[in-house]
Amino acid sequence: MGDGGARIAVVTGGGRGIGRAVVDRLHADGSKVVTCGRSARPGDLDAGVFWVQADVARTADAARVVAAAAEFGHVSVLVNNAGIQLEKTVRDTTDDDWSLVMDVNCKGVFNMCREVLPDMIERGGSIVNLGSISGLVSDPSMAIYNASKGFVHALTRSIAVDHGPMVRCNAVCPGWIMTNMAESGFVLSKEPSRAKADAIARHPARRFGTPDDVANAIAWLVSEQAGFVTGQCFTIDGGLTAASPLQPGLF
Repeated sequence: MGDGGARIAVVTGGGRGIGRAVVDRLHADGSKVVTCGRSARPGDLDAGVFWVQADVARTADAARVVAAAAEFGHVSVLVNNAGIQLEKTVRDTTDDDWSLVMDVNCKGVFNMCREVLPDMIERGGSIVNLGSISGLVSDPSMAIYNASKGFVHALTRSIAVDHGPMVRCNAVCPGWIMTNMAESGFVLSKEPSRAKADAIARHPARRFGTPDDVANAIAWLVSEQAGFVTGQCFTIDGGLTAASPLQPGLF
C-alpha cells in the first residue's frame, strides 16, 4: 500500500489540541499521517489522515498503530503527543491516579518508541516527544504529571544516545498553550480570570501559546533542516521560565 514516496508519520493523540495541530501541519507538508486516540475518529479530521482507535498505554494497541502505519511504508517520523493531566498533590494521589497518568504519559511514550525503533535503526527516523515545562519547573498540585514529563525528557536523551546516528530523538516542552488541558489548570485557582491575567503578564511574549506554535517547532525538528539536532528538550513557553517573578511594568 505505497503512497508515492511520501514520508510516513505517526502522531499519537491527534484528535484535538496540540496533537491535532501537528497532524494538520505534517499532512499539509506532504506526509502521510497516521494518528490515533482512545475515542472514535473525529468527524472533521481530513479524509487523507488515517485514524486508528487505540490506547497507546496498551502494548498491543501501540503495536497495532505502528503496524497500520507500516502498511503505507517506512515510518520515519513519530510524534508522541498523547497525554493526561491530573491536578493533585502527592498526598491526594491514589494508586488508580498513578496508573492512569503514568500508563499514558510514560508507558505510552515508551511503547510507541519501542515499536518504531527496530525499523528506524535500520532505515533512519526522527522521534519527537511531548514533554512540558512542568518537567523543568513544578506546577502546583500536579505532582505526578510533573514527574511523568521528567520521565519523557530523560527517555528522549537516552534514545538519542543509544540509537544515533540513524535515529534522532528530541522533545518539545510547551508552556501555557491554550487547549482544554491548559484551561483545566486555571480552574484550580480561586479566581481563574485573575490567575489567567497574571499568567499572561509573566510571559515576555505577553500571550499564551497556540497549538500551531508547537506544531511549527515539531515540523522543523522532523525535517532535514534539523539533521544535527538530537537529544534536546526545546522549551516553547513565550519566555515564561526565563523571566524573573519581578515584572518590568511594575518598576
